[in-house]
Amino acid sequence: MKKIPKQAPRIALALAGGGPLGAIYEVGAMCALEESLLGLDFTRLQHYVGVSAGAFIAASLANGMSPRALYAAFIGNDASLTESFDPSWLMEPAYGEFAQRGRLLPGLLASAAWHLAFGRKSLTRALESLAPALPTGAFSNLQVHTQLAQLFSAAGRSNDFRKLKTKLTLVATNLDSSEPTPFGRPGWDHIPISQAVQASSALPGLFPPVEIEGQYYVDGALKKTMHASVALDDGVDLLICLNPLVPFNATAPLNMDAMEPGLRPAKRKIPRIVEGGLPSVLSQTFRSLIHSRMELGMRNYASQYPDTDIILIEPDHRDPELYLANTFSYTQRRHLAEHAYQQTRELLRSEATGLSAKLQWHGIRLNHAALDDTQRRLAPPYSAPTRIGRSMTGLQQSLNDLTDFAARRATPTSH
Repeated sequence: MKKIPKQAPRIALALAGGGPLGAIYEVGAMCALEESLLGLDFTRLQHYVGVSAGAFIAASLANGMSPRALYAAFIGNDASLTESFDPSWLMEPAYGEFAQRGRLLPGLLASAAWHLAFGRKSLTRALESLAPALPTGAFSNLQVHTQLAQLFSAAGRSNDFRKLKTKLTLVATNLDSSEPTPFGRPGWDHIPISQAVQASSALPGLFPPVEIEGQYYVDGALKKTMHASVALDDGVDLLICLNPLVPFNATAPLNMDAMEPGLRPAKRKIPRIVEGGLPSVLSQTFRSLIHSRMELGMRNYASQYPDTDIILIEPDHRDPELYLANTFSYTQRRHLAEHAYQQTRELLRSEATGLSAKLQWHGIRLNHAALDDTQRRLAPPYSAPTRIGRSMTGLQQSLNDLTDFAARRATPTSH
């Protein structure tokens, strides 16, 4: 029989990647976990492990930003906040990479032409020699480093792993050795947190590799999906894992009629994957590969770390909402975060008995009052301003400016 721990439980959080979509899912899911798990403070855990988009969330939590604060800054689009994140930053072309590669092109073209004319090489072989001129990434990720460095420089936060009050490990992959690099661990803790996030989320082909001290790094998910063993090897009593990307099962649709109205996703139908063309096929392939690898890792964790309770939170494989997402739309981002929030609440409700038995050993209880409240939402429904509303706002601003101007003209000037 398992013994109740005599000291405070050691709790860790491992967050996998998934691009802006993965970050949105994790923020929404963690807002649900935050209010549903009594006795657990997500800003005061013993160890945070982040990979790719999960690195951004993990670094923010380790710096004391709550899930709700992350929602307000990253998704809520609250104009009153000085801290905000816009995924459109990630769509800025990598002009520096294009220029650097472009400088190689004249010499490579001359060499290819010479080999084609005099070197007896085929056209295919000659064209292959132009490969070094191809950019290694389409979009710039420099803003990740720049904006997070500014965020973590605020009072009470730090961009230095060594100054945090808790352990933070952000995993990237060394491009030349293909080995994982655990930024934040001894020997790697002098690298700025913001730069580690940039490296961990540098998905090959999408973003250029990140150079750090003469080495080049790319997305941490190349070797493992979650790298949860980093925390498990340190010794923890409870490990909570979030994985945003799952393959979609189009053959087994959700039974939405069995769900309560407040938790039902929008009814959206996906035909066979192949009908979505190449993007859908590649997405399903990528999701299947990384998820099967993660499933194998989770089974190994269960056998290798029998004294650690492990809880995995991820989307329903039958749910089309996250599969059809457009994460660069503000309204869509709010909808997706709300959907992740409600879906996680439904997961906690459906597995309440087993979760309660597992969590009680760590001083954590399910907040049944919150879970049973079918009217609870992550945020009020978003309604974009109408044309009339925008016109009225502009008119009111003009009247305010006119009133202010008249008041200044009526005030005697002093000499």
